Amino acid sequence: MRPTQNIGVTYRFDVLILGAGAAGLLCAAEAGKRGRRVAIIERSERAGKKILISGGGRCNFTNIYSQPDNFISANPHFAKSALARYTPSDFIALVERHRIPYHEKTLGQLFCDSSASDITNMLELECERAGVKMFLNCEIRDVRHSDGFVVRTDADEFHAPALVVATGGLSIPKIGATAFGYEVARQFGLRIRHTRPALAPFVLGSKEQTEYCDLAGVSTEVVVSAGAQSFREKMLITHRGLSGPAILQISSYWNEGEPIRIDLAPDRDVTAGIRDAKARDIAAARSALQRVLPKRFATRWLDLHTPRDWTNQSLAELEREAHEWSVTPADTEGYEKAEVTVGGVDTDELSSKTMESRKVRGLFYVGEVVDVTGQLGGHNFQWAWASGAAAGRAV
Repeated sequence: MRPTQNIGVTYRFDVLILGAGAAGLLCAAEAGKRGRRVAIIERSERAGKKILISGGGRCNFTNIYSQPDNFISANPHFAKSALARYTPSDFIALVERHRIPYHEKTLGQLFCDSSASDITNMLELECERAGVKMFLNCEIRDVRHSDGFVVRTDADEFHAPALVVATGGLSIPKIGATAFGYEVARQFGLRIRHTRPALAPFVLGSKEQTEYCDLAGVSTEVVVSAGAQSFREKMLITHRGLSGPAILQISSYWNEGEPIRIDLAPDRDVTAGIRDAKARDIAAARSALQRVLPKRFATRWLDLHTPRDWTNQSLAELEREAHEWSVTPADTEGYEKAEVTVGGVDTDELSSKTMESRKVRGLFYVGEVVDVTGQLGGHNFQWAWASGAAAGRAV
């Protein structure tokens, strides 16, 4: 879809959408189908940049099991309405209408067979068919509201009675993430819930880095917990700390300074091979641990947790340590590596049915900029589609 390019022009539309990401594109298409004259204003040179890099370039575009329980928000009930009215099946039907081949990976995650560009092309085509005008490479200078909204860019001026903010969160600044959406919210008196990186790798402290990070690339299935939340998936050791799906998941629930707990061998008896060995010694221990953990990690773990003797009591302690490894991350890798942002525009400020501000008529917030954050596995895209559809059907 080619951007509309004019210099020094005043445009008038029914709806202005700030941001050509997942939520903004879906919102625009839905509004355009209803006969609304819609303009998308995007600061980047192309639409859907975050879509294009998601899922390793194949876009984990939804999760067939997506439910409100898969989301974090100060108000856990807020997302229910939008998610119920635009479900994974609705987006899958759109994908199938465009004959995009896809497949299911683990835990209900759906990916494009070929490329994430299939999804951006689909959304751009939907917008084009709905008469949506897209303005790329537009730096917004000013947003005002009196009798409707006025958005000034570095070249043009846009007027509309409705404004949808779909500018995303703070994650992945290298592709253009900024705090602009929050700044607009504050300008209009909307509260912002504290933001922090989510779905991000952990950086370990210097001691743990010295002990484990030369094993970068080693991966194993674990159960990782923070507070009452747990995930059973793969953990990956990196050059600076820990990553992998289990770690990314729990990072959304972790608070700075708190430990995480890791069961390195869920549902497995680590020390059974030692107890059954002819001779209880370090060789028997190494053999036993290497049967349930990756060899290099098993050797390192035993070096750092060698029992003081081979009594049943000491073996019980070794067993406990393997199932209850407590480690306090120094930090996450930050917004540079975070997939999403926890926090954002307070949901108490918005209608759960339409995403419209309760304070400013005609102002809508959708997608990641809102204080609704999905777990790993396609849930954040489903929130983008659902919230975008809710606003697109209301503007």
